[in-house]
Amino acid sequence: MSKIKSAFENGKAFIAFITCGDPDLETTAATVRAAVENGADLIELGIPFSDPTAEGPVIQGANIRALNGGITTDKIFAFVKKLRQDVKIPMVFMTYANVIFSYGTERFISTCRDIEIDGLILPDLPFEEKEEFLPMCHEYGVDLISLIAPTSENRIAMIAKEADGFLYIVSSLGVTGMRSEIKTDLKSIVDVVRQNTDIPCAIGFGISTPEQAKKMADISDGAIVGSAIIKLLEKYGKGAPKYVGEYVKSMKDALR
Repeated sequence: MSKIKSAFENGKAFIAFITCGDPDLETTAATVRAAVENGADLIELGIPFSDPTAEGPVIQGANIRALNGGITTDKIFAFVKKLRQDVKIPMVFMTYANVIFSYGTERFISTCRDIEIDGLILPDLPFEEKEEFLPMCHEYGVDLISLIAPTSENRIAMIAKEADGFLYIVSSLGVTGMRSEIKTDLKSIVDVVRQNTDIPCAIGFGISTPEQAKKMADISDGAIVGSAIIKLLEKYGKGAPKYVGEYVKSMKDALR
C-alpha cells in the first residue's frame, strides 16, 4: 500500500518542493520541518543535477548553489535517514535519470526503500522508457510517479491507468517557475485522469500564490509549489525556514 495516498487524506494536499543542500543540508532540514509543521502534506526533495532540463532559472540556481557546496547523493541519503527520525509525512525524490544511472539503479532504489523515500519523480524519463526503472521500483516498494503534460493528450488515459503513488500534472508547457496565470485547460486533463484511475493527482509548475493554489486544487487533489519556496531560500539563506513556514501556512490555509 502506497504511503503517498495518506498525503491526500486530509483534504486537498499541499506539496512542497525543496532542493537538498541549498544553501546547506542543515537549512534544508529546518525548511522541511517548517513546511511540515505548517501543513505540508508531502515533500518533494530535489537531488541536484548539473543539467536539470525541466527547471527554470530559480531551481537551476538552487542546483548550482547546492553542487558548489559539495552536495552528493550519499550525503542526501544520510540526511534523509536522519530526517526520517521525526518527519513522518510522505517524501519523494525529484531528480534526473542520469543521477540514478550513475549511482547504480538498484543501489539507488534499494537505498530509497531503506531510508523511507516513498517515490521518485524523474521529469526527463519518457513514459515509454519507464520500464528502465519500474520493475525495480516495484521490487523495493518505491512509487515511480508519472508526469502528465499538456502535450500528453492521447496518452493521458494510458499514463493514468498505469500510475503509481500520485499523478503529477504539469500546468503549462516549458520549465518550472512562477507564472502570472495558467491558461491550460487542466480540467479536461483531470477528467480523463479520473476516468482511468482513482490515484490522486496534483498540479505543479507555475503556482506561487494562495489564489492559484486554490484554483488548481479545486480541479485536482492538490497543488505543488517549488520555485516560490526556492526564491525564499535564495533570498533569506539560513534564515529562510521561518519564511517558508509562513508561506506554506498561507498556501495550506487557502486549500482548506
